[in-house]
Amino acid sequence: MTAAVEQRARGYIVTDGNDHFAVPVLLRYGPEAAGGEECPVVLHFPGAGFASPDREIPRALLEAGLRTTCTEGAVRVWPCGRVQTVVEFHAPGEEPLVIQFDAVVLIRFLRRTHAEGPAGEPAVAAAAHEPAPAPTAATTRTTGTTRTGAPG
Repeated sequence: MTAAVEQRARGYIVTDGNDHFAVPVLLRYGPEAAGGEECPVVLHFPGAGFASPDREIPRALLEAGLRTTCTEGAVRVWPCGRVQTVVEFHAPGEEPLVIQFDAVVLIRFLRRTHAEGPAGEPAVAAAAHEPAPAPTAATTRTTGTTRTGAPG
């Protein structure tokens, strides 16, 4: 069982025109449901004026949608360029809701959902706090001349 994870984010509602409206979004992922079934990620839109302020998306669909277009039921997720991700919801009786996010925000949130261990204790920190890669010969090149012999 994982602990609840919440993260505030900014999404941009995309309309048919060229308008993008910034909206606050609370990303929420709770403990597993009864029977071991994984809970969905909930996108909560406080004060956005929707019939329902919450939209649900399977965590696996959100993860896969960071890399390629994925659809499940009334939800579609796809990468938009190299740094954006779009989530589209279709609800009966409502206009489609299309929200664009910075992908790094979603990636950070998803990592946190995997990093939590049982009873809210952090899992091995490697997943949440990846160390910076060690410098390699390709990244540590110097400019100028190189001394290879005796001082002189």
